[in-house]
Amino acid sequence: MATCAWLLGWTLFRLESPGWRWLRSQRQQLYPQASDAGLRPGDPLRMLVQSLWLLAVRPAAPRRARGPRPGGSLLSPLHRRFLRARLSLQRLAAHLAERKPSFPPPEPDRRAEGWRNALLLVVGLPLLALCVTQPLELHQQALFAGLLWLIALGLGKLPGRHVTLMLILLSVLASSRYFWWRYTATLNWDDPLDLGCGLLLLAAESYSWLALLLGYLQTAWPLNRPPCPLPDDSDLWPSVDIYIPTYNEDLSVVRPTVFAATALDWPQDKLRVWILDDGRRDEFRRFAEEVGVGYLSRADNRHAKAGNLNAAMRQTHGEFIAVFDCDHIPTCSFLQMTMGWFLRNPKLGVLQTPHHFLSADPFERNLDNFRRTPNENTLFYGLTQNGNDMWDAAFFCGSCAILRRSALESIGGFAVETVTEDAHTSLRLHRQGWTSAYIRIPQAAGLATESLSAHIGQRIRWARGMVQIFRLDNPLFGKGLSLGQRLCYFNAMLHFLSGVPRLIYLTAPLAFLILHAYIIHASALLILLFVTPHIAHSILANSRIQGRYRYSFWSEIYETVLAWYIARPTCVALLNPRKGKFNVTAKGGLIESDLFDWRMAKPFLILAALNFTGLLFGLYRLGWGAADERATVLISLCWVLYNLVILGGALAVATEARQIRHSHRVDLSLPAAIRLPSGHAYPCTLLNYSTSGVSVRVPEDLDLAIPGTSPLALVLRIGHDEFEFPARVRSTRDRTIGLELEPMDVRSQSRFVQCTFARANTWADWHDGFAQDRPLGNLLTIVRIGLGGYRSALHAIPPHAHPALRLGLNTFQWLASFRPVTPVFSSHPGTSP
Repeated sequence: MATCAWLLGWTLFRLESPGWRWLRSQRQQLYPQASDAGLRPGDPLRMLVQSLWLLAVRPAAPRRARGPRPGGSLLSPLHRRFLRARLSLQRLAAHLAERKPSFPPPEPDRRAEGWRNALLLVVGLPLLALCVTQPLELHQQALFAGLLWLIALGLGKLPGRHVTLMLILLSVLASSRYFWWRYTATLNWDDPLDLGCGLLLLAAESYSWLALLLGYLQTAWPLNRPPCPLPDDSDLWPSVDIYIPTYNEDLSVVRPTVFAATALDWPQDKLRVWILDDGRRDEFRRFAEEVGVGYLSRADNRHAKAGNLNAAMRQTHGEFIAVFDCDHIPTCSFLQMTMGWFLRNPKLGVLQTPHHFLSADPFERNLDNFRRTPNENTLFYGLTQNGNDMWDAAFFCGSCAILRRSALESIGGFAVETVTEDAHTSLRLHRQGWTSAYIRIPQAAGLATESLSAHIGQRIRWARGMVQIFRLDNPLFGKGLSLGQRLCYFNAMLHFLSGVPRLIYLTAPLAFLILHAYIIHASALLILLFVTPHIAHSILANSRIQGRYRYSFWSEIYETVLAWYIARPTCVALLNPRKGKFNVTAKGGLIESDLFDWRMAKPFLILAALNFTGLLFGLYRLGWGAADERATVLISLCWVLYNLVILGGALAVATEARQIRHSHRVDLSLPAAIRLPSGHAYPCTLLNYSTSGVSVRVPEDLDLAIPGTSPLALVLRIGHDEFEFPARVRSTRDRTIGLELEPMDVRSQSRFVQCTFARANTWADWHDGFAQDRPLGNLLTIVRIGLGGYRSALHAIPPHAHPALRLGLNTFQWLASFRPVTPVFSSHPGTSP
C-alpha cells in the first residue's frame, strides 16, 4: 500500500521534479508565517491564505540598491583656473540643454494670442457652466461620469503638455460639478446638527478645491529655465558677497560650507566670503582668520536671521549677495550657472536654486525610502517653483539664492516683520517691479532635520510666517503684482492653512457613525456618483503633473503629521499676526537608538482611537442598524479605514530610526586611486564619501591585499591636479574597502571638500531617477506603511504597561501572522539560485 501511495503521489505531483525541488528549497521564503519548530494552531489557515496570495501575485524581484551615481571633474575650484572652468561649464550647460527646451521661447504674436484667448473664454465658459450646473438623473449622471473617465483614460496614454491641460480641464469639470451639487443639494437646513457638521465638512472641501485649482494654475506649464551664459570678458562680471549666517550651529557643520564658498569659480578680486555669526563665538572668528574669509557679528540678535543679513549689508559692498544657510555646501559652479541671468536682465532682483539635502529627512529615514521615493521638498523645488517661474512669481527661500544689492536697498533690505523673511522679501521685490528667476539644477546641498520634532518645529515657523504675510502684506491686494503673481503667492500661503481642514477630514465620518449626523444629505448612490469622479480625476491629473515629484497619497501622510501642530499657530497668526518668534532649525544632531516618539505621536494616537471607535459603531450599525442606512454606513466605514491607514503612516513616521553618523555619506562614483606606504598607487573607484570617511572599490583584475587598519593615501583629482589624503583601512568586504580619513589641516580639508561636495555636477541629476507615479501601487504601499506604524506603536509599549495593552499587542501580532507576504527571490523555478 505504501508503495502504491508513493507511486500515486509521484505520478500526480512529481515530487522530484525541478519545480518541486525548488519549492522545497524556497519554503521559508514562500511561507514565512510557518514555524520550523513544528505545526502550530492556525498554521494550516496561514498557509492556505499565503497560497491564495501566491496564486494572485507575482514574486517580487530583489530590491536593487541605488548605486553610486556617475560623476566627473568638470570644473576646477581653484580661482586661478576659473577661465578653464568656464569651458567645462559650457560643456555641462550643453549637456543640460539637450534635456531641456530652448529658452527664452520665441516671442508670440500678443495681439493674435489675445484674440484667441478671448474667443476661448467666450465659447468655453458658458459650455463649462452648462456642464457644471445641468441637473441629471441618476442614470444620466452615471453615464456622464463614465464618459468623462473613459476620455481621461484615453488621454492619459498620450504624451504632451496639451494632453495634460485636457486632463486638468476634465478634473476641473468633475470637481466643479461635484461642488455645485454639494452647495445646492446636500445641506440639511432643517436639522442644526446636520447643518453644523455639514458646513464644517463643506468648508474643508472648499479649501481643498481652491488649493486644487490654484495648484493646477501653478504647475500646468513649468518654465524649465536653463543657465544663461556669461560674457567672455570676465572684467564685465560683477562683484559678489557670499553670506553664511550662523547662530548656534557647530563649527563642524559650518566648515565645509565655508571651504566650498571660497572655491567658487569666480575672479578672486570680485568674490568675498563672510561668516555672519550671531552667536559671537571666538572659535568662529579664529577659523575665519585661518581660512582668510570675513567675519561679522553684532551686539544683539534683533530680528534674527533677517537682522543678521541686514547688518552685514551695511558693512559689505558687493554688487550681488549670495546667501547660503551654514549647512548648505555650494558647488564650485554656483555663480557661473546663475549670474548670467542678472547680466541679461537688469530688472532681475532674485534668483533661487533648489534646496537639496544630502541626508534623509525624518520621513525618509523613518519610512526607509530615502532616494527611492520623492521627498517632501521635491514637489516644491522640482515643480512648484518651476511653475511659479512661468508667472514671474518664483520667490526667495532663504538659502542657495542670489539677490541684487540695489534691489534689496530699494525695499529697505530683508523684510523683518515676519518670521519668514525670505518669501516676504521677494514679495516686496515683486511689488517694486523687480523680477525673479528659478533654475531647477541643484547647486548646493545641505542637511535635513534630524528628528521629527525638529522637522515639525521648522514647518510651524514656515506656516506661521506665511500666514503673517497673508495678514500683514496680503498679495491679493495692494499694487505692483500681476494676477499670476497674486495667485501664486496666495496659494503658497493657503497651503499652510491645511491643518484645520485635515483634522476635519480625519474626524468627519465620526459625525455620522457616532452622532448620526448627515454631513452629506443625499443617498449613498448619489454620493458615489459625484464624489468618485471628483477624487478619481484629481488623482489622475495630479499623477500626470506631479508624477516624478510627489507620489499619490504620500501627501496625505505629510499633511496628517503636520496638521495637529500647525493648526493652532496658523489660527493664532490669523488673529494676531505679530505674535510668534523666529526659531533656529537644529542640524547635525544624532539619534542614538531606535525609539518611538510618544510625545509627537500622541495626537495621532488620539485620532486613531477616535476613528477606531467610529469603526466599532459602524460595524454595530451595519449589523443591527436601519437597513436603509447600510450603504451610507459602508461608505463611512471605508472613509474611517482610510483615515486609520493614514494615521498609521503618521505613527510610522513617529518611529525614529537610529542615526549615529556625525557626517552623512554621499553616493557618487568617481575615479580615484589608493597609494600604499611602499609608494605603489592602484586605481579604484570612489563609491561614497563623507567628511570623515570614504568607500572605494578596487578592480576585479587587481590582485591587491591590504592588511586591516593599514595606513595609506586616497588620491583624488581636480582637473590636472592630484591631491592625497591620509587614510586608514577600517573594513574590507569583497573588493570594497572602507577608509577612515586621518585628521587633516585646514588646507587639506578645503581640498577634500573641493574634490567631493563642491564638484560642479555632484547634484545635477539627483532627482532624475524617480519612476513615474503609480497611484494604485502607492496606495498599497501606504496601507503597508500604515499597518507597520501600528505595529511599531504596539511594540513600543513598555513591559510594565497595563495588561490590557499587552493583550492588545499579542492579539494584533497573532492576527498579523495571517497576513500574506510577497516573497522576494533571486531565482525562479528552473533557474539556479
